[in-house]
Amino acid sequence: MPKTTFFNRLHRIRNYLAGDEEVPIMYVHALVAIIGSVSVLLIMQFGELPMSSVQHSLLVLVEKACVIVVIAYVISRLRVFTEVLEGKFTLKNQAILIVIFGAISIFGTYSGVDVFGAMANVRDLGPMVAGLIGGPIMGLGAGLIGGLYRLSLGGFTAVPCAISTILAGLLAGLIFLINKRHFVGIFWAVVFAVLMESLHMLINLAIAQPYYMALAVVEELTIPMIVSNALGIFIFAFIISNQLRERETIRQRDLYFDELERKKHELEVANKIQKSFLPEQLPVIPGFSVAAFNMPAHEEGGDFYDFIPLSEDKIGLVIADVRGESFPASLLMALSRTILRGEARNQDPQKLMRYLNNLIAVDIGPEIFLTIWYGELNLNERCLTYVNAAHIPPIIYRNETSQLEELVRGEKSLGRLENIELEKNRVKIEKEDLLIFYNDGMIKALEEPGVSGDEVLRRLVSSKHDLSPQELVDEIRFKVMDSGIKRDDLALAILKAD
Repeated sequence: MPKTTFFNRLHRIRNYLAGDEEVPIMYVHALVAIIGSVSVLLIMQFGELPMSSVQHSLLVLVEKACVIVVIAYVISRLRVFTEVLEGKFTLKNQAILIVIFGAISIFGTYSGVDVFGAMANVRDLGPMVAGLIGGPIMGLGAGLIGGLYRLSLGGFTAVPCAISTILAGLLAGLIFLINKRHFVGIFWAVVFAVLMESLHMLINLAIAQPYYMALAVVEELTIPMIVSNALGIFIFAFIISNQLRERETIRQRDLYFDELERKKHELEVANKIQKSFLPEQLPVIPGFSVAAFNMPAHEEGGDFYDFIPLSEDKIGLVIADVRGESFPASLLMALSRTILRGEARNQDPQKLMRYLNNLIAVDIGPEIFLTIWYGELNLNERCLTYVNAAHIPPIIYRNETSQLEELVRGEKSLGRLENIELEKNRVKIEKEDLLIFYNDGMIKALEEPGVSGDEVLRRLVSSKHDLSPQELVDEIRFKVMDSGIKRDDLALAILKAD
């Protein structure tokens, strides 16, 4: 088993923080509250504990950073803050936020700890956040407020500390510009905070006199200031990232539903939407033959299959059914197919289903939900990786053994609960094997007196497995038409390994 290096771990943390995992914000708030409370208790008991001054300074600064977290949560709910995150910069909102983050910087100084005449503090936090979300003007403005206030207090580290605070805001703003006027994310914000506080210490060593006192201050404050400012920036960045992710999700959902709302009273357009569920023509899949059949029960149906090109050697297979009234079902299916088509190249089956579920679960009621089976077929290895969200499991006819296998069933449908986890499964498709995926309407339409539709389908596949996929689809379709049973939406696709 390969060793996990430090850089691999760092890379994994970075991807986790920068990705689409929605870590519940209340967990972080609870953790911060615990850290702050423990810090206060330890500070109160300092006289009875064998604690160094470095540890004491660290606890004090962490406790102050936790106070700033509460302030951060309040600020994040202000309209001017939201406007800036959306890129709507005005003189008014920039001025207000400069004053707010400048005040946070002053609070960071005011609540600091005196060490040899220097202040251990979280003063740089306000200007850094201002710069990272608003650019050089906001960062520099907040840095000037915090820096000039520190300069007014005097002390042998006043000048280097003031310079560092101003630089913190300015450099953060430049990072905002380098990142094309976007927030850099949690990971890089924390990295910047660590590097900025390290630079702060170096500036103190370079400018503050006498040197031996500056060195003593740096030895005492390096760890406390780096940890506390990094903690503060982490919480700010976490709140900002969650807001940005939340707003982007809302924006995407609004775009989808605005388009669908415009069409919902037009039956002719709804009929076109239903037809658009299906590929205009079945794809040519190297090493496989494919055929399919679909017939909605109404003008607007809620069932569909699709083949989604992912790369030269991968293709996505999907069959789905929206349970609910026909017209809302067709609208939700159009939305679901759009999301699948747009995101299938970027996410594996598990993440894709979670992403789809989180988008549609927000606004649909419990009376409408989606069952879906989605698989990613590797054409070179002939390996199928799939997830099943409560859809009827496909079956595989094994040519070598003349046996039928049912793929894994799923219990959780989409649209009812957010943040569900679906099991990922794999299956190998051998030469001359048949993969048949279908919906419940097909099973109902194949029912015979005393015989379930599922059994009828299995008998048909077993007895006609030597036919081509198209011939087998035609056989099943003729059987359905002859049954005389009132139809639900019908969907069927067959894939055969050459």
